[in-house]
Amino acid sequence: MRTYDRTWDEIDEMLEQARLKRREWSIHFERAKKINNAQAMKDAARNAKALEGVEKTLRWVMGEAGVDHPLH
Repeated sequence: MRTYDRTWDEIDEMLEQARLKRREWSIHFERAKKINNAQAMKDAARNAKALEGVEKTLRWVMGEAGVDHPLH
């Protein structure tokens, strides 16, 4: 059951949190790369890529110009 009770501010805050978390995973990837930790690199890359999808979806929900449908 959906309530549709999120505010635009909540969605905007979630978008900012996703951006920050994606940056953290990108930094984690670079650190893992420096020490040649392949598993940590894969985990970081996967999580960063997933957060890109979260960001795109939230930007699409907010109606940001130039953002294509997230599933295309």
